[in-house]
Parts: sequence; structure tokens; C-alpha cells
Amino acid sequence: MHPIAYTPDIEVVTDDEAALTNDIVETMAASSRCAFERHRHAIRDAHAKSNGLLKGELTIHADLPEELRQGVFAQPGTYDVVARLSSAPSDIHSDKIPAARGFALKIIAVDGERLSPEIEGHNQDFLMVNFPALAFGTIAKYRRMLALLEANSHAPDTFQRLLAGTAHGAKQVLESLGGTPGATLDGLARDNHHPLGETYHTQAAIRFGNYIAKLSLHPSSDSVTSLTGQPIDDVEYASLRDAVSAHFAEHGAEYTLCAQLCTDLEQMPVEDAAIAWPEKLSPHRPIATLRFAPQATANPARQVYGDDVLSFNPWNGVAAHQPLGGIMRIRRSAYERSTAFRHAMNAQPRVEPSQAADIPD
Repeated sequence: MHPIAYTPDIEVVTDDEAALTNDIVETMAASSRCAFERHRHAIRDAHAKSNGLLKGELTIHADLPEELRQGVFAQPGTYDVVARLSSAPSDIHSDKIPAARGFALKIIAVDGERLSPEIEGHNQDFLMVNFPALAFGTIAKYRRMLALLEANSHAPDTFQRLLAGTAHGAKQVLESLGGTPGATLDGLARDNHHPLGETYHTQAAIRFGNYIAKLSLHPSSDSVTSLTGQPIDDVEYASLRDAVSAHFAEHGAEYTLCAQLCTDLEQMPVEDAAIAWPEKLSPHRPIATLRFAPQATANPARQVYGDDVLSFNPWNGVAAHQPLGGIMRIRRSAYERSTAFRHAMNAQPRVEPSQAADIPD
């Protein structure tokens, strides 16, 4: 099937979106202030817990077909990158608590018209999670989920277990809120698997030059494909960070970045990130190779740089990869507010690296 051409009218903004967005951002801001008082340190509104910070190279494949030669991927070449591995909750929990895992990728020094000129630098961020769809894929449903989080803020660990699908009735909880539990619960069931063996997804759509796509990142070298589906035994508070550190102390890793082009807007919608796009309509097609050499991933200087100095934002990039859909639109305000608060409260500069050497070893 032929890919759908990108046009601005593929996005549909509802009449209540501005009010819902403001409500959500204010709710998240209040949560951030509470987290700051607990820790006396500002943390991210989402993916607060780091499991490692990596620097490496992304090589764009040569001889891509026209529909894949788009945006950053239009020409073959190699870029420096930095990646942050994380756990999804907005507070820092033990790794015993089930949670989604994140892989935020920053491609350094790319050309193109900027989405957010106010952000310094010329980098492209892609934020991915280890399952292909969100349980709450629209702004309205996401607001209902936040209300449940607020109501259970007094018992966050218990509620995280429930929401993650390990307690009886989690499916009913999600459905009662209008969520789509399948992909989320399936993904979170893999909670104790090694994060380096997981496949990661943008979940929501992005503009892909002349087209529309979702991106995914797949393990490809033996060093990480051997970790796919492998549980981490005896999980403790920071077992994921320790597993990542132990791997990169001796081994490198290679991943394949893929694009899944939208070929049917009804079955592959832009405005509902809870719907995984069927691979039978459009497969994930390789566009680049991501490589990491052995390195220290969580020494003090690097951990502070990743937690307090760096920012990752889906709106930090080029216009050719504009985030699409309501969930992505709300992230523009939410991520910027979170970043500003975190850097101000921690008295740290907001820095965009211009080369891999900027990342502490």
C-alpha cells in the first residue's frame, strides 16, 4: 500500500483541547512541586528514574527508497548521539514496581528548519517506550488517568502495581477509565526483562518528511538480541541501572532504527495513540543503525549530566519530524514546563550537546 502524504489537516484539534491541556499541565506542575519537596531535588514529570546514559553513533542507511529518505534520514551519514534509558513513572520507585521502560534518543547536530527555535542547539530528539501503544491515547482519556493518579498519590507503590497490570483487576481499572489496556498490560508484563533486549516505540505518530510514521528501535547485535526476553533475577531498587552498567562495562550494543509509514488513516490513526498500527498494513522498515561502544553508563558525573543538565523533548527537532496527534501536542507544553522547573530548582544550566565529547565519561 502507498504511504499517506502528510498534510496539516490530518490533525484534528477538539474544542476543549486548550482547556484540557492547561488542566493537565497544571496538575503535573503540582505533582512536580510535591516531588521536589519529598526529594528536595527536582525530577522529571515522566521517566524520572534513569537507568543509564549512553553515547554512540547513528548511521543513516545508504540507498533507502524515496519514501524513507525523509527529514534527518534524507542522506546517508553518521551522527553522534546520546541516549537515556529510564523507567516511566513520574517519581522514583524501586525496580520491583512494574513500569514501562524508556529509550530517549538525541541525534546531535542535524540540519533543518527548527520546530522550537527557542531551544538552543541543532539536535533531534526521539522518545520511545518498550511497547507500541499507550493505554490512554487521547488528551481526554489521559486527563482521567491523571485524576486516578492523584486519588492514589498516598499509596503510589500499591497503585503502580495495580496500573501496571500485576494486581487482579488492573484490566478492569483501565477499561473503566476508557483506556485501551491490551498493549500496555502486555508491555508492562515484561517488566523484569533486561531493558537492553527490549524493542522501543515512539507510540504516537510523527511527521516523516512528506509522509507520516511511527519509529521503532530493535536490538540487532548478538550482545543485545541475547538479552531479549531474559529476566533480571533478584530485582532490587536499582537493578536495571546495575544491569545496564554491567553490560556496557564489557560489551557494546547495536540496534536498528525503523520507520513504519502510515498507509491507512482509519486503521492507523494519528489522533489516538492507544491504537497500535497493524504491521500487515505497513511493516517496520530499517532506516539507520545505532551503535554503542563499551562505556561507563552511570558514573556520578554522567548521571548528574543526564538527570539534571540534559533535556529530551519530542518538540526539540526539525519541522520534518513534527510530533502529531493530541498526546504529542500536549507534550509541547508539558515537557517545556517540566524542563524549566527542573533546571531552575536544581540551579543547573539547560545544555544541548553539540558533540558526543560533551557527555562526561
